[in-house]
Amino acid sequence: MKVLVDTNVLLRIAQAGHPHRPAAAEAVVQLIAADHELCVVPQVLYEFWVSATRPEPVNGLGMDCAAAERSLDELVREFRLLRDERGVYGFWRSLIAAHQVQGKLAHDARLVAAMQRHGLNDILTFNKPDFARFTGIRVLTPADILSGQLPT
Repeated sequence: MKVLVDTNVLLRIAQAGHPHRPAAAEAVVQLIAADHELCVVPQVLYEFWVSATRPEPVNGLGMDCAAAERSLDELVREFRLLRDERGVYGFWRSLIAAHQVQGKLAHDARLVAAMQRHGLNDILTFNKPDFARFTGIRVLTPADILSGQLPT
């Protein structure tokens, strides 16, 4: 089964001193051990780059471009990169209209649209409430995974 990994999980894993790092890393390990295919979409990688290269004082990781490029290379090796397809747009338009999505939540709607386009039902994220409005998907946190709630 495929699981989309949200940017915030990848950022926590990349940030050595973050208190959520152990849970994020262990959730990924457990999902892989249970034969789940962990996926990312280009949007996740774009968001990772933005946060990774933003200075630490403004909620970033403070990576220089070379370090961020190495991180992207590692992510693409470790996770299946799903294509950014034209069909995602139609799903996204339907979602934002049906759920009256406004502002920054449109980014989350686009992730759900990519999930729909690629036939994924599950997303691993620290931001469960951001996805609550969307039906037909299962939103899992690292804490859910660590408590035994693996996708079936």
